[in-house]
Amino acid sequence: MKKVQIVIVGGGPAGLAAAVAAWEAGCRDLLILEREEALGGILKQCIHNGFGLHTFGEELTGPEYAARYIEKVEAYGIPYQCDTMVVDISEQRVVTAVSRSEGVQEFEAGAVILAMGCRERPRGALGIPGWRCSGIYTAGTAQKLVNRKGMMPGKRVVILGSGDIGLIMARRMTFLGAKVLGVVELMPYSSGLKRNIVQCLNDYDIPLLLSHTVVDVAGKERLTGVTVAQVDEALRPIPGTEQIFDCDTLLLSVGLIPENELSSMAGVELSAATSGALVDEQLETSVPGIFSCGNVLHVHDLVDFVSEEAAKAGLAALHYAEGKLPQPENQMVVESGFGAGGIVPQRMSKTLAEPVQLMFRPRGVYQNAAVAIELDGAEVARRKFRILTPGEMVRMAFLPAWAAEHPEAQKVTVRVVLPQEGGEQV
Repeated sequence: MKKVQIVIVGGGPAGLAAAVAAWEAGCRDLLILEREEALGGILKQCIHNGFGLHTFGEELTGPEYAARYIEKVEAYGIPYQCDTMVVDISEQRVVTAVSRSEGVQEFEAGAVILAMGCRERPRGALGIPGWRCSGIYTAGTAQKLVNRKGMMPGKRVVILGSGDIGLIMARRMTFLGAKVLGVVELMPYSSGLKRNIVQCLNDYDIPLLLSHTVVDVAGKERLTGVTVAQVDEALRPIPGTEQIFDCDTLLLSVGLIPENELSSMAGVELSAATSGALVDEQLETSVPGIFSCGNVLHVHDLVDFVSEEAAKAGLAALHYAEGKLPQPENQMVVESGFGAGGIVPQRMSKTLAEPVQLMFRPRGVYQNAAVAIELDGAEVARRKFRILTPGEMVRMAFLPAWAAEHPEAQKVTVRVVLPQEGGEQV
């Protein structure tokens, strides 16, 4: 067994940013373990631009953004192993990994950073009836086929779900000569960023069918068509609203699931709302010395925010390994109030050294609304928003002074303010 000060599980944008931050803070004993053949994670196949505006002040493609961090990792000489699968993490921070070149390895870590990212929800999770024919892909799989392997999934495409990957693939498939017949969304609102709706659908006259879903697929060997129906307020298909789309490809963009199987093995407590770990303001999980960041913690909108969060995890992990991280005591519970879903972090110290970013996704679409932060019911902050949608994460800073002014507070609540209080629900 080899001792390592910090082991980082995952070499995507979160793992890379955490490693760079720890190294720049003085750590010289760390290791990145990545299961794929190269560092970079999902960014390797995201060849569209729009990355890096917050982090680097310029617009980059996904591979370009990843390359900035990979270049730093290599310049610093930060050790990493690719083609290495982590198969177990214990509560004592013993990391077990396997690879063709090294066989079975065990690392005793001073601190562990979980940065495994997320995966797409597959067809099997949706219960769509029909044969198991070819031509049905998750949007990310289609993206990899097109952008990295030069293979076209099909020529007449329907996309189920309006997540950002699905919207981007609608534009990408159009660029490559395919006909995108429409994007079908179960909810009455899109789950993607507004800019992607405009740039990927509106600019190319691709229809967005809200409150619709796929109720059947046709074809035995190869997909030949899908049946789409409108749904009611209970999300049940409305008889008589069916329309048939003649297509050879169905792309699924129906949500992302944090890759937390290893977290569960380590005894990390998970959130039912985010499917990620429950963490404090230092991004430390319920298991001391194990930290979580990036999309394995909660699904982000922008990779820039992933990098920012991961850098914080890298510093906190180093401080823990050095015995300098303040021990969690006198903590407050952070909970989601009305209209706020999946708040992160879920607990905070009463004695904060710096502001903490509270992040959540609205549960619905609200216009001219506000977000309030309360301590045991006493409002300490309110911020107005022209519009709040589930497709865009809300970030609000919690100031240390607020906790100092309410030393007896046990609970922080973040909620959306409704019409009678200054907001208007759509």
